[in-house]
Amino acid sequence: MAKLKGGLIQMGLKADTGSSPQLIKEAMIEAHLPLIEKAGQQGVQVLCFQEVFTQPYFCPSQDSKWYAAAEPIPDGPTTRLMQELAKKHRMVIVVPIYEEEMTGVYYNTAAVIDADGTYLGKYRKTHIPHVAGFWEKFFFKPGASDWPVFQTAYCKLGVYICYDRHFPEGWRALALKGAEYIVNPSATVAGVSEYLWKLEQPASAVANGVFIGATNRIGTEAPWNVGEFYGQSYFVNPRGEIEAIASRDKDELLVHEMDFDMIREIRDKWQFFRDRRPDTYESLTALN
Repeated sequence: MAKLKGGLIQMGLKADTGSSPQLIKEAMIEAHLPLIEKAGQQGVQVLCFQEVFTQPYFCPSQDSKWYAAAEPIPDGPTTRLMQELAKKHRMVIVVPIYEEEMTGVYYNTAAVIDADGTYLGKYRKTHIPHVAGFWEKFFFKPGASDWPVFQTAYCKLGVYICYDRHFPEGWRALALKGAEYIVNPSATVAGVSEYLWKLEQPASAVANGVFIGATNRIGTEAPWNVGEFYGQSYFVNPRGEIEAIASRDKDELLVHEMDFDMIREIRDKWQFFRDRRPDTYESLTALN
């Protein structure tokens, strides 16, 4: 029986947004370190943080100050630190940060580090929203990562980031490439989003016969106050059942053991991959 112990960390902002991006990064990393240590002590095998975990969700602004929050991957300080911690705890770590490819080219990215500290690669957020309160195209270039699936020490792992979750194509691509477990680090606020939070990812888990770990930040972030980040990070199984869920308003490490035998059970029972008709779908990519 194949088991995987996953961990998700959700957290509120630990420094005033008037501070420099560097000071905020230092405060956020310091706050995460005890929870990373706790995850290691509890035997977590795959750990994931929230979207752009070292910073506020700064996209309600259009302030170029936040470009200074970006750093290289894998050669930046945050990725290097997480490589050390991954090796220490024999734990795969998914590290969602603001990436600088070169001056003026920035991505919303997650680095994936294996349990021996090896940098496996990265996923760059594909779908970038640009609506009132979420001016993400000001900060992020759309990624084109070709749906990487990372063969980690413990599982075949996929990454999808926040707004991506509204687009079924990426979930399908990751599953077809062999993903067993997909994480979705997010920063999403109350309103319609909160209803969809417990609808879309369970539906995607069912449609693709995978486990999904979804993590969200908590609290409000002045001066923007676009809404409450409502936490409720969770694990959902291939039946679409939420097996474990975190609180709405507390810093929290959520740890849960997933039974991967369910993947084969559900895929054999429902046969969605067998019954797909990609030969009929070609016209969909031509439709605007």
